[in-house]
Amino acid sequence: MATYLRVKVLIWTKILAVYAIWLLMAYLTNVWKLEITHASTIVTILWALLNLLPLLHLFIADSIVGDYWMVFIFSISSSAGMGFLAMSTPPVLARITGKCSEYSPECVGRGQKVLLYTSLPLIAFGVAGPAICYARVIVERRNSGENNVDDWKKFWKFVNSRSPAKIASLIAVLGLPYINSWSLQFGIPAICTLVATLLFSTTLCSYNRNSTPNGSPLTILIQVLVAAVSKLFYRIPKDPKELFEIQNSRLHSVPHTTSLRFLDKAAVIIPTKPIEEQEKNRWRLCRVTEVEETKAIMRMIPVFMTLIFCGVVNAIGFTYFMAQLDQTNPKVGGLKVPALVLVWFYRETGQKCADLSAKLFDYLDVSKSASRKLTSSLGIVISMILAILYCITAAKVENRRLGVVREHGLVDKPDETVPMTMFWLLPQFLLAGAFDGLFGTSVVHFIFDQFPLSMYRYLQYFYKSVLGIGHLCSILTVFVVGKISEKGGKMNWFQRDLNQSRLDKYYYTLAWLMAVNLVVFIVVAVIHRYKESKLKDEEFCVTCELEFDNITVTGECTLNLKCCCC
Repeated sequence: MATYLRVKVLIWTKILAVYAIWLLMAYLTNVWKLEITHASTIVTILWALLNLLPLLHLFIADSIVGDYWMVFIFSISSSAGMGFLAMSTPPVLARITGKCSEYSPECVGRGQKVLLYTSLPLIAFGVAGPAICYARVIVERRNSGENNVDDWKKFWKFVNSRSPAKIASLIAVLGLPYINSWSLQFGIPAICTLVATLLFSTTLCSYNRNSTPNGSPLTILIQVLVAAVSKLFYRIPKDPKELFEIQNSRLHSVPHTTSLRFLDKAAVIIPTKPIEEQEKNRWRLCRVTEVEETKAIMRMIPVFMTLIFCGVVNAIGFTYFMAQLDQTNPKVGGLKVPALVLVWFYRETGQKCADLSAKLFDYLDVSKSASRKLTSSLGIVISMILAILYCITAAKVENRRLGVVREHGLVDKPDETVPMTMFWLLPQFLLAGAFDGLFGTSVVHFIFDQFPLSMYRYLQYFYKSVLGIGHLCSILTVFVVGKISEKGGKMNWFQRDLNQSRLDKYYYTLAWLMAVNLVVFIVVAVIHRYKESKLKDEEFCVTCELEFDNITVTGECTLNLKCCCC
């Protein structure tokens, strides 16, 4: 039970760190006085890493260091990153650097800049740690007989429920914003993650060092690509039976297909060398099954490319939405409402939509392959329509905000609060959350049949990597749209601050670009060559460990994706 609780504490403190990251846009624009595009670039890169790194983490855990040491590295990295972020605030090192201690750009020296840019990759590496690694550590320690079964049952119902995560979220939402000191807003999560890391480190003595990683299925994908390139000048035999395959009923096998013939070179047997010698080198000779599994992933690339723009649209939520939120009036009567309340609504909406869409898929009998393809494709289409709607909604709200800015003469006063309640932004946050929840669930169901069995636990991380690539592309999108907007001597839509910029026009641009992307996705989904599912209907209920805010330790569960906002 001790290890289980320590791992859960690590996950709960990660929630505090995530909410602190949501405040980063306001910190960079208010304290460092960075231009809005500069601040959004920094924040976007951080969130892109949060989505890109889990796939790398899982590969390292499976093939090199194992889950336990990866979790330990995650905890050290996140605690160090949050600590450096807190230290980057001017008051912390004011005496050492000789700078002033006010929250102003004049008090930000070279030391603070080094700490900030050092903290961000550390935070990304630690916070991005996939929860499947945490889950497998718990399962491993539980199976080792460390815990008493009766004790386990006493704590299971509460500790393994979503309640502790909800409590941690409420503490972050209602507690952090009321702290006026940026040093404490970042420092409290840093202290919590440090304490959680120290608690987890007490399990080092009891860790079973004899356990070794089983290897990552991603290695096979790389081996096939390397083997195919290494035999570039070898001819592929006309008879696929001449390709290398191990005939063993105990081994999972996939029949040969005629698509992507180039990859078949990885299974070509060189006649001038003994077959026994070639079998020993997995980087030069691969099974037909391994080649076909690689083909299945390669065939998904066109579909993934149509989903990248969803990451571009998703990126405005944690950048420009937060900048808008920071400048609106947070008071309802005499009560000051924390800005993170809208982020909480966003996350909760995403979670509920993910749960609802998963139940809806089950109701529509998605356990059958043909039905699953149709309903998941429809889910992606609906989520893209939601993305269009929340871009249009955000554009209309921003247009109204700019009208209030001009009416009160605040165009040249970016530090002044706009007399417009922040709850005008609530609809766009709710629509963005609904998009995230439905999109994530639909994408994973869409690719479920198309991925090799060995890579099922990597499903959601491939999806998150696509989102991460989209986040990076959003930086380029802002640059290109800005350059196009200033043609003919017109004003660039992205100025130094929010009041002088025209984000409403950018949101409208994203809306019609998403509409174009929606049409492209429908075309690609129609012509995509689907791999027929080899699973029986009842086998769709698999042992899975898919998670976002919470983890599934073990057991039978239908494929259910939770909100991906962290």
